[in-house]
Amino acid sequence: MIYTMTFNPALDYIVEVKDLSLGSTNRTSYEQMLPGGKGLNVSFVLKNLGFETTALGFLAGFVGEEIERRVAQKGVAAAFVKLPEGCSRINVKVRNTDGTEINGMGPEIPEEKVREITEYLERQLQNGDVLVLAGSIPASMPATIYMDIMKRLVAKEILVVVDATKELLWNVLSYRPFLVKPNHHELGELFGVTFSSREEVVPYAEKMQEQGARNVLVSMGGLGAVLVDEMGTVHLSEAPEGTVVNPVGAGDSMVAGFLAGWTEKKEYGYAFRMGLAAGSASAFSQDLATKEEVENVYRETFSER
Repeated sequence: MIYTMTFNPALDYIVEVKDLSLGSTNRTSYEQMLPGGKGLNVSFVLKNLGFETTALGFLAGFVGEEIERRVAQKGVAAAFVKLPEGCSRINVKVRNTDGTEINGMGPEIPEEKVREITEYLERQLQNGDVLVLAGSIPASMPATIYMDIMKRLVAKEILVVVDATKELLWNVLSYRPFLVKPNHHELGELFGVTFSSREEVVPYAEKMQEQGARNVLVSMGGLGAVLVDEMGTVHLSEAPEGTVVNPVGAGDSMVAGFLAGWTEKKEYGYAFRMGLAAGSASAFSQDLATKEEVENVYRETFSER
């Protein structure tokens, strides 16, 4: 089973405003509301690709109830922990303003609720299961939470995937995560460098392996992606051709595509290509990619390779 953890899920309120003007009343010309959060996005795309998952995380208030309703509506199983106070966040994303977003804070997470969800993981996960730890955490949680979870699961053979930034990512490396997926900006931030080509990424992905990561997948937007796998093979690819419509969730879709490919064939080259196809298919779509969209991008990009 694949489990996805989203500690701070949200309702994403996506709007378009023509001629946005600060300090005055603006009216939307387009609106869309979706359950959001990196782990949830991974679950949704895996579901679209035909793989069952269980979504985990914390929910609070009427927004939490709506997130839960919409997750169920998409056919994804969930085991959310309900909080007694507070309200899950709403993120406002203004689509036609070069990525302007206003993200909510999210509720405070009591210590006993953190224990509840970690005890669930210890009890529920079995050898060979996959756990995706993705995205930011509420300010009330320690920056070591991903590391703490991996430490408690170390006796089990769990394939842990981490898609996070800064300390959340760096702290887990010594616990041998199966896969880490920074983008090239996040990777550069860890090492104080910038990248302008796929080849420049490779030695720094290898440095993450030296720190403990088994496989390092680096998304680079229009520059494509890089995978340094645990067998020592370096995979480089340019980005599939297409028109970017909505990049939100593209990185999460890449994680989902990689896991789908790995689960299907246990072959890193295929998993890498599936990750690229899924990430690009979502970027080329208004919503997260469907199976047909992923297959189309894969066929058009990789069928002749």
